[in-house]
Amino acid sequence: MSCYSTQELMIIAAAREIQDGEVVFVGMRLPITAFGVARLTHAPNAVGLFEVGIARHQPAQDMLYTMSDPPNQQNAAWCTGTMQVMGLLQGGQVDAGFIGGAEIDRFGNINTSYIGGFERMKTKLPGSGGAADIAAMSKRLLAIMNHEPHRLVERVGYVTSPGGLEGGDSRSLAGLHWGGTAAVITDRAILKPHGPQGELHLFSVHPGHTAEEVKAHTGWKLQDHPDLRPTPEPTPGEMAALHAIDRDGFWRT
Repeated sequence: MSCYSTQELMIIAAAREIQDGEVVFVGMRLPITAFGVARLTHAPNAVGLFEVGIARHQPAQDMLYTMSDPPNQQNAAWCTGTMQVMGLLQGGQVDAGFIGGAEIDRFGNINTSYIGGFERMKTKLPGSGGAADIAAMSKRLLAIMNHEPHRLVERVGYVTSPGGLEGGDSRSLAGLHWGGTAAVITDRAILKPHGPQGELHLFSVHPGHTAEEVKAHTGWKLQDHPDLRPTPEPTPGEMAALHAIDRDGFWRT
């Protein structure tokens, strides 16, 4: 029997996508936890930027529920304003952006605005915040969400945060000359772009799941990545780091 939950595996798999020394723009909820795990394990030199105007060289010492919590401000490397940290995006100084979403499509476009689209809206969502800027201007984008057919759709009803837009060179033709969705981490698998169109392919399958199950829970005909592999199980060190970051079990259960 595994000694980790599905949520714990998803957070740790996401943390592995952060590379040492990177400047990472960290979104709300699970990305905050994943950044902390990465910083305590394989990426001790990663720098976290937070939309509220905070930059950190180490995880907060106390539990974070939002990026604005006082522990995130205490001992921060830089406490400034939103305009200043967003300016780093515009300057091409952010290696990876890390956000969640309600819907994502086969080209990595993310919807956090309107389920069903603007004209035939079924559900109004919180909107962009800084997610559109992060997706547009980070050198690469990481996304994390649960893996369900209504979340992984062939085409999002509204593009809040741009991935590959229509695929191929459509992103660069729209004036976005770098970046795009590099990995989607779910509770079942990891998807990464492949091929000339940059469509998301099945890159790894989490323990306890199968490729067939993952494809059955995807809203488009998901193809295998050439490097398809099993997702490695969490190590004791990664689990210890996660429990240190989320000591109350708020995000990992």
